[in-house]
Amino acid sequence: MIEDEVAPDAEDAGEETAPAPDKPARKPLREAVAEARVRVPTRGNRHLEALLAAINADDQVRAWWYMDQLTSERLEMSDHSWVHVQVVANIALRILRLLVKGGVEPAMVADHGMRHRDAEVVVAAGAMLHDVGLSVHRTNHEEFSIALAAGKLDQLLDGVYDEPERTVVASETLHAIIGHRRRGEPYTVEAGVVRVADALDMAKGRSRIPFEAGHVGIHSLSAAAIDKVVISAGEDCPVRIEIRMNNSAGIFQVDDLLGTKLRGTPFADQVEVVAEIEGETEKRLLTSFRLPEG
Repeated sequence: MIEDEVAPDAEDAGEETAPAPDKPARKPLREAVAEARVRVPTRGNRHLEALLAAINADDQVRAWWYMDQLTSERLEMSDHSWVHVQVVANIALRILRLLVKGGVEPAMVADHGMRHRDAEVVVAAGAMLHDVGLSVHRTNHEEFSIALAAGKLDQLLDGVYDEPERTVVASETLHAIIGHRRRGEPYTVEAGVVRVADALDMAKGRSRIPFEAGHVGIHSLSAAAIDKVVISAGEDCPVRIEIRMNNSAGIFQVDDLLGTKLRGTPFADQVEVVAEIEGETEKRLLTSFRLPEG
């Protein structure tokens, strides 16, 4: 079992945004799997470092990420490769740390008497495994994710936690995975964080694939209207999420996607969401629209 060194986290300074690397081009299978490597700021959390090392060394998990992206390409969805996993994991840890700094207690502390750093492990594991079920099918992929992750978590957490803590961490992670679906009803802060972080992978270049491929609809149009997502400490609540848009169509993305995911989480009243259009004029995203025949 790994003993954690307790060191105070560095103070958050200024705005922080999750890294959003470019979508990787399609590469041969083995090359694509080998390049998948998620990075997050661990801040000296040895349990988190061990989990991250185990996942990045696991060819099966990385192959699932490869298949997730292939499924999304088949369905002409936005990116769901390891890049999506990295973005969601970074955003989730950012939100969790701001909530904790603001006095919100995650379930790992409130319910199990463990530590905030154990909550980071649950959030990171949930973020990195939440979509592995896409490797099977888009429909009910959350349930497939649970089925795949249940056995894998015991391997990934071996040597990181002893029992019964290992089972608690795995169970809370599985709850975070199932809770990210549209009507997931997350019971814990950790599950809610993963749910909201998944919805926030909407910055410029991250959700525009269907639109740029010519698939015009409210979902693709609103996604193309989002330029930047900034997550920072709020003045009146622990978390402020600022959505910077180039067109008011982005409001649909903010309300229908992010709003749906945020509502019902245990910390919904601790997060301020602000959507603003940059500049004096809106970017023209569409010149005309014709209903498809049939």
